[in-house]
Amino acid sequence: MSIQQDKIQELVERRAAAKLGGGQSRIDAQHQKGKLTARERLALLLDPGSFEEFDMFVQHRCTNFGMDANHPDGDGVVTGQGTVDGRLVFVFAQDFTVNGGSLSKTMSEKICKVMDMAVRVGAPVIGLNDSGGARIQEGIDALAGYGEIFERNILASGVVPQISGIFGPCAGGAVYSPALTDFTLMVQDTSYMFLTGPAVVKSVTGEDVDQESLGGAAVHASKSGVAHFSAPSEEEGIATLKKLLSFLPQNNLETAPERPTADPVGRVDDALNDIVPDNPNKAYDMYGVIRSIVDDGEFFEVHKDFAKNIIVGFAHMGGRSVGIVANQPGVLAGVLDINASRKGARFVRFCDAFNIPLVTLVDVPGFLPGTQQEYGAIITNGAKLLFAYGEATVPKVTVTLRKSYGGAHIVMSCKQLRGDVNYAWPSAEIAVMGADGAVGVLYGKELKAEVDPAKQAAIAETRKQEYNELFCNPYQAAQKGYIEDVIEPRNTRFRVIRALAVLDGKRQEIPAKKHDNLPL
Repeated sequence: MSIQQDKIQELVERRAAAKLGGGQSRIDAQHQKGKLTARERLALLLDPGSFEEFDMFVQHRCTNFGMDANHPDGDGVVTGQGTVDGRLVFVFAQDFTVNGGSLSKTMSEKICKVMDMAVRVGAPVIGLNDSGGARIQEGIDALAGYGEIFERNILASGVVPQISGIFGPCAGGAVYSPALTDFTLMVQDTSYMFLTGPAVVKSVTGEDVDQESLGGAAVHASKSGVAHFSAPSEEEGIATLKKLLSFLPQNNLETAPERPTADPVGRVDDALNDIVPDNPNKAYDMYGVIRSIVDDGEFFEVHKDFAKNIIVGFAHMGGRSVGIVANQPGVLAGVLDINASRKGARFVRFCDAFNIPLVTLVDVPGFLPGTQQEYGAIITNGAKLLFAYGEATVPKVTVTLRKSYGGAHIVMSCKQLRGDVNYAWPSAEIAVMGADGAVGVLYGKELKAEVDPAKQAAIAETRKQEYNELFCNPYQAAQKGYIEDVIEPRNTRFRVIRALAVLDGKRQEIPAKKHDNLPL
């Protein structure tokens, strides 16, 4: 064998060893936990044969605590580029079989390299997290590595989509990178996120809590809202990430790819004419409206289990990717509260950053009252949603289905927040408040003056009818030009798609500034 062949053989063997990460025994241990390896995850995510790996032979430089005795190639993270459905992405996947996936300075350098390339090239970056946290043996170097990654997350925000998949532990400072990205997915039973673990919680607060209850997928998908998606398995989680990418553009200078559909633009749905109950206090399911108007009835929901009184997610309308924001009358009557406001604002801002038009379906009676909401800063949190809509320059089409009262009317993409096309159904009630509250304010003295309860009730009912006829309808708003048209519900799909087509070339800017001061 020639010297050249010897060198080639050495390369082949080193590649094979690097691909085994921490070795077969640790791979087996990973599988026994019900987890895939970093390379197995990338194989599921990326198109076959598309992966180009970077820095396979990078090794850590630590000599403390016996670390100089072992220098595995790759240093616990697999990085590179590939394609998903033919579209370029940059990826990194932490390898738990190598030092528990702990972050070293060299690992951070590998991750930062692909993040920098993603921004330069203009392609999404996807991080698959499975790490025991900072590599303690490296001390401040490991912390500096996290800081470098966080800075890249910040600089890439709004430039390229950033997506995090949590496929194992993610604790301490490590949680901040996913928190800075656009979307986070967790896997049930095998992934968790928290700043301080159960042992620290026990020592400081006295609480007994396990990892799953403290920071599992169910907790972050339903209670904290940290996780946008929760999947029952890694395979389904990766399928969710791939589906998410299909709605997104490559970067902030492009639009999302169009998807051909056989669903006619002019399709009508007579069921929409009857979906809003005659009783204004009776709920209905907003999902039925959404699926009726989007292409092929397909709606990809974000934050499905968090703040269910507002619905957000992606769909296609006329082949175009759109962001849907809708109040849900079936949960808390569709009121806005702290969590719903945060959820909606975050989604609106993402869509605006990446040129995804917004379709807003309104049925909101107001903000949730109470000391818990006021003490929790519902004012500031409600302002986040208001700010997000008012700042957004993407096409915005709003349809008011039923209630749109008070400050909540303004917040939900009204004309004064630079809504482009605002429609209303005939059942819409656009007013400062509902008839019951308004009559109590406007005619309180008259009602109190009447001592006969029957006559008092009759007067109240008459006043309510007068108020409803004057205010609780869409026509006063239409007369003043605050909505473009009152439309028949069955035609909603056609009217929205046509409005989006007209707005396709929209150009709108905000005043020059260093950056805004969003009410955080």
